Parts: sequence; structure tokens; C-alpha cells
Amino acid sequence: MKSPLILTSAFVATGITVIGYLISEYASLGDPMSVAVALFIGALLSPSLITLMKGEETVSSDIKTLYVGNLPYRANESAVRSLFAEYGMVHSVRLMKDKQTGKRRGFGFVEIASADAATAIDSLNDTEFQQRTLKVREAKERPEPNGQQD
Repeated sequence: MKSPLILTSAFVATGITVIGYLISEYASLGDPMSVAVALFIGALLSPSLITLMKGEETVSSDIKTLYVGNLPYRANESAVRSLFAEYGMVHSVRLMKDKQTGKRRGFGFVEIASADAATAIDSLNDTEFQQRTLKVREAKERPEPNGQQD
């Protein structure tokens, strides 16, 4: 089995470095097309293989998690994503479900760009969405299991 080919590409204008890992018979570090294809395919097939880093900190530090409460039970991820996308770059939407029944619990979490979080909170908190008044705030950190804290 071949060793992974580590692909790194720096974009000076944005200060972002792209690092990808690929195992392929055809990949070559000296071939720019291999690098481009590997990063593109890696992002499509397994985004976890592509890491975006800005200096020492990862891009994920530029994301805030918002708690969204009083959601209608019929609301889906797509509708919530569309609502928040009006205020900024939405990275993920998680609507919580009951483990036994699989039914929605009326709350969830939206990961949005940090720069857009305050605007989304101010604009959406106490507003009506599908006939329910939303409660939107920055999510609190979940405590470590067994009370362990770093």
C-alpha cells in the first residue's frame, strides 16, 4: 500500500492553507492537476480529509454555535438553514430528536460564522417562524462527562 500523499496549498491573499491526504497510484506531488483533483475529490468524498487552517488556529474557531429554541416540530433542517442563511454563512444545522420516538424535540443548534452570529441572534430571537416564536442565543458549552473539566 502506498503512503498518503500530503497535499498543501497556501493562498497568500486569504491566509488560508489547504492540507489534503490522498492515496492513489496516479497522484504525484509534482503534478498540479493531481493536487487539484485530490483536493476536490477529497472534499466531495470525505470532507474530514480536508483541513483548513489559518495560521495556528483552525477555521472552526471562526464558527459559533447558536441554540434555537421553540422550533415547530414540523420544521426541518433545510427550512432552518434557509432562515439563518439570510444572516450569514451556515455551517451546519442539527435539530434534536427524541431517542425513543424519533420525533423532533422543538430545539436545535445552528453553526454559523462568528462574524454573523450576533446579527442572526438580534434578527431572529423573539421572531415568528412557522407560527412559533423562536428563542435564539449563543449555545452554552456542554460540561464534560463525570464533571471533568480541562
